[in-house]
Amino acid sequence: MRISLGGAIASALFIASASVSAQSSDASRGPWHNTVESTDRAHVIGNPDADTTLIEFVSYTCSHCANFAIQGDPALELAFVSPGHTRVEIRSVIRNALDLTATLLVGCGVDSKFKGNHAAVLRSQKDWLPIAINAPQAQQQIWARADTAARLNMANALGFITKFENRGYSRSELTTCLSDNTEARRLLDNGAADAGEFPIAGTPSFALDGELLVDIHDWSALYPVLSGKVKDKQRAKAETAGSGV
Repeated sequence: MRISLGGAIASALFIASASVSAQSSDASRGPWHNTVESTDRAHVIGNPDADTTLIEFVSYTCSHCANFAIQGDPALELAFVSPGHTRVEIRSVIRNALDLTATLLVGCGVDSKFKGNHAAVLRSQKDWLPIAINAPQAQQQIWARADTAARLNMANALGFITKFENRGYSRSELTTCLSDNTEARRLLDNGAADAGEFPIAGTPSFALDGELLVDIHDWSALYPVLSGKVKDKQRAKAETAGSGV
């Protein structure tokens, strides 16, 4: 019997929310899905004391990352992040000048805006990425410089400025974020550090509790691994509590 991807995701979400959430009341202080903080290496969403940490490596120009934002993020949030079992670190993979521009905008402003910015850029990728791909060669050459002027030009041409103004930003705020060369350098250095630590073959990629998950790049493959790890952690905690240790 052929099962649609949508049906598989819905089934996984039902099982996860019914089984994982019922295993422990330790994380019941949530919901944790709107708890966001920035660190030197990432934006972290969820319970800081979660049993598991999932690192999500994302490129904003990656179509598979856009698919995961639509298909995987809602299930991940509801079944694992919100109840406090898993915290998620979002780390940007800067593959090109457009990735850098998008990443600067997504991280612009207070931490509480990050999640909405992240979703807005990835879920609208189908609208702005074709504009970038089909832009005149001369304009693409300007963008490839990735300097402040190029980033501002790109953000205007692709509609990012209007999109973020609709999200409550002022044009001056956006200009400041896009002009922040220190932050741009930090993002590039972080990407280099991540590449040295994790042999990422493509995006999205995932590391669970510090170990790269090989050949796992979508929700249907990630779910059983993450669910199994959370169940194991909860079982071990229950056994420890039962033994009085």
